[in-house]
Amino acid sequence: MRVFYTDLMKPFAKHLLPAIAAALTCIAAAEPTLKPLKALLIIGGCCHDYATQKEILSAGIAARANIQVDVCYSPNTSTKATFSCYDKANWADGYDVIIHDECSADIKDVAVVNRILEPHRKGVPAVNLHCAMHCYRTAVDVGKPAASGTEGALWFDFLGLQSSGHGAQLPIEVSYLDAAKPISQGLEDWTTIKEELYNNISIHCSAKPLACGKQGATTTVIVWTNEYGDNKTRVFSTTLGHSNETVSDKRYLDLVTRGLLWSCNKLGSDGSPHAGYARPAAAGK
Repeated sequence: MRVFYTDLMKPFAKHLLPAIAAALTCIAAAEPTLKPLKALLIIGGCCHDYATQKEILSAGIAARANIQVDVCYSPNTSTKATFSCYDKANWADGYDVIIHDECSADIKDVAVVNRILEPHRKGVPAVNLHCAMHCYRTAVDVGKPAASGTEGALWFDFLGLQSSGHGAQLPIEVSYLDAAKPISQGLEDWTTIKEELYNNISIHCSAKPLACGKQGATTTVIVWTNEYGDNKTRVFSTTLGHSNETVSDKRYLDLVTRGLLWSCNKLGSDGSPHAGYARPAAAGK
């Protein structure tokens, strides 16, 4: 709204300006307030500083988009970490997206894995970070491709990619494969500090690689999307995110937030959040 003020209005200014202010307040109040997306971050387990990373991730995502991040954290530092949020029936109810950042490689009970996957089969989107790729290993030999649709491939079908391990911690050269994709729009190639480059045992047909990582002569897919199950649930994953420094890097948090918005179908073709889901540009590295 534009308001033009002239000398003729001066005698009425005392009464007119408060009235205009009140009208503008009413207009603003009439505009609907968009509720934030609700995300559940499930985090904990072996081999990482999850106590710190849960704070970095929840704050970093919320600073970049209109997203409320709740945290389900396990202080258990073994490969058998369990999470209280999975104990209740319909555990994902009320959430728009689940962020899996567990490191529970030795949780192999098929019933437990199916319980975790059930909401995603029904359409609840997901984001998977780093060691989530090495969780819930129901395959007899994770070093060999598990046949899709079998019990051994339960988690891999969800991810869209099977990984079994990584080599030495060295910097990773990150290269985006298609700058026109919504998630990678405007994101620049970069090189991490010492990180873990996860291998690719197999990549499913439903998965769409977005970025590759290179360490020496080895190159693997490190960022991708997947359409999971009959409902074609949107799933975003990246194997990056071992160290606190990487997780707190602006480039990493930008990527993860983009992937989350995409999974919820709230990301425009230009890489911008849909109206009502944007935050001011995040400060930092």
